[in-house]
Amino acid sequence: MTRYLFDNTGVQTENRFHSLEACYDPFSRRQLARTGLAPGWRCLEVGGGGGSLGDWLGEQVGPGGEVTITDLDPRWTIRHRPPHVRVLRHDIVSEPLPTDGYDLVHARLVLLHIPERLAVLDRLVAALRPGGALVLEEFDCTWQPVLAAPDGGSAALYERVQAALLAQLEKRGADCLWGRKVFAAMADAGLTDLAATTYAESWTGGGTGVGLHHANARQVAEGLREEGVTEDELARYHALLADPEFTVNSLPLISVTGRRPSGER
Repeated sequence: MTRYLFDNTGVQTENRFHSLEACYDPFSRRQLARTGLAPGWRCLEVGGGGGSLGDWLGEQVGPGGEVTITDLDPRWTIRHRPPHVRVLRHDIVSEPLPTDGYDLVHARLVLLHIPERLAVLDRLVAALRPGGALVLEEFDCTWQPVLAAPDGGSAALYERVQAALLAQLEKRGADCLWGRKVFAAMADAGLTDLAATTYAESWTGGGTGVGLHHANARQVAEGLREEGVTEDELARYHALLADPEFTVNSLPLISVTGRRPSGER
């Protein structure tokens, strides 16, 4: 059994990647551009998922640069790419990084799921060249307020199912509060020039964003039942996510950028 609750073998993976990319890629691209990303840079995209951000990085660095996209199971990134963008099957916990001296290292929603997150963070920092930038983007999974609901019980139902899902995540070693801890962790890892930006938006029933909740709940339905969620509750939960009278705050993505001190070797 994989240690990741939402492993890439699930049939729901494509829908989950679609929701994440549609809702968060524009923000992530802005954060990456703020590092000074330029032609010729060497970049590492850890846990590349569907590969959308790695491909975008490849466009920015051009053929004179280099982008490596890694994932534990890269089946969703298998497609033709230019020679300067490569995809590697890689376990960030147990396997050495392909190389070091990167100008930019980026990981979105990766360390949240890894119990060894602090050790992995140290390895990502060590992979940077002096002056290189690390961008970590993680959810604070605990802040998902319901903004509008068709009736009084709907918000309670949503919160019940989400609480069960977070319980399942934590049983697999995830830290559902990791997003708010990243800034301090990166400072403790020796990075400087730290800056954080949080992105969130409203997600209305039937829209792209709540598709993430549909996919997650369907992939871990058995685990939700273990937490006491009934079949009727799951059916009503999915119906609620399709109801345009329902609106919830998106999962807030906290993006933190830091640099390896330029004087280091």
